[in-house]
Amino acid sequence: MNSNSKPLEILLPGFRADRLPRTIAHHTRRVYDRMAFLYPLSTYFNHSKAHKLAVELSGIEDGMRVLEVATGSGEMFRRLVRRNPSGLTVGLDLSPNMAARTQRMLRRKHPEARVACQAVDARHMPFNDGMFDALMCCYLFELLGREDIARTLREFHRVLRPGRRFTLVLIGQDSPAFNHAYHVAGSLVPAFWGRQVENFIPPLIEAAGFRIIADHRVRQGYYPSRVLAMEK
Repeated sequence: MNSNSKPLEILLPGFRADRLPRTIAHHTRRVYDRMAFLYPLSTYFNHSKAHKLAVELSGIEDGMRVLEVATGSGEMFRRLVRRNPSGLTVGLDLSPNMAARTQRMLRRKHPEARVACQAVDARHMPFNDGMFDALMCCYLFELLGREDIARTLREFHRVLRPGRRFTLVLIGQDSPAFNHAYHVAGSLVPAFWGRQVENFIPPLIEAAGFRIIADHRVRQGYYPSRVLAMEK
């Protein structure tokens, strides 16, 4: 085992593997486990433009401790590793298959990078206070209830260092036709699509102790996204 293949307990002192609770949204976890090999197509065609903007707004510099919550297929995680080649980049996802797939991919493409991906409940992250220099989260809150969003934001605030930046990507709500289509899809498969939440997220962000410093909308084909950058 090389130094970059060590478990999180060694790479990140303070990681408490024994405190991981059972994850929320078991239906969502099962759906995304089954979609792990297909989801990259959705990411490539719908999300990559928003991901690029989010990285530009993130304030990430090489050598940082960077956390991504909800890695999905790993498209954003690859960007973060390229941005932070000599730092530590940690990824969490609700789906064990998604996390394992991202871990394997990064080990293969960037064997020298210090990376770790694991299935973790974002409401109860097993990290010490102020452990990370930057935090990234894309398209997670659509799958959570309002109380769990607020709880997750408080966890984000807890694990981020003071004065550092949290970048968030949400599904946009600025297109009536898209909104209708998304509502139908979410009604049919709620565990996969969730529902649009961007209109009520900013007050929750501020209530959690973050200050919004950038707010942009981006569209990729028919798919709208909203990219927010916050400071603690």
